[in-house]
Amino acid sequence: MSVALSLAEGAQLSWLPQETILFDSARLTRRIDVDLSASATLLMAEAVVFGRSAMGEAMNHGHYSDRWRVRRGGRLIYADTARLDGAIAAKLAAAAVIAGGIAIATVLIAPAADDKLAAVRALGETFIGEVGISAWNGIAVARLCAKDGAALRHDLIAVLAALGTPVPRLWLN
Repeated sequence: MSVALSLAEGAQLSWLPQETILFDSARLTRRIDVDLSASATLLMAEAVVFGRSAMGEAMNHGHYSDRWRVRRGGRLIYADTARLDGAIAAKLAAAAVIAGGIAIATVLIAPAADDKLAAVRALGETFIGEVGISAWNGIAVARLCAKDGAALRHDLIAVLAALGTPVPRLWLN
């Protein structure tokens, strides 16, 4: 899967697709390339769920590769690559990965605003899963992980609300 986004001067984009659900033996390689003009604003959220626990499904084996590159005015401002291959469920069980959870998300905010970061951090104990947000060089990135897709969606909706962004109606069906 290849996603290419280009934002002209003064453009604003909220990229908020529903979560990607990966089934056992799935193989996904995703590449996201974003080109921002100097005055463009981006809020981007991508979520991945490794199996549907409510349906008794797990992603035991497979491949997941996710590569993000964001440029502002042609200069690279954010690069991230995540990759899981082989025994996915066993890897997700590791404490340093998701400690048995099956759902992850990344939220990128460019440019970052201190008041919005503070609003996300103030949610603290209301999260079901784990959420952390960091800011540097004018951007912010929130990372979320949860035991399942429902918990992740709860936390992701809370983060977006704190950022002042309503979720698409499709998310609420």
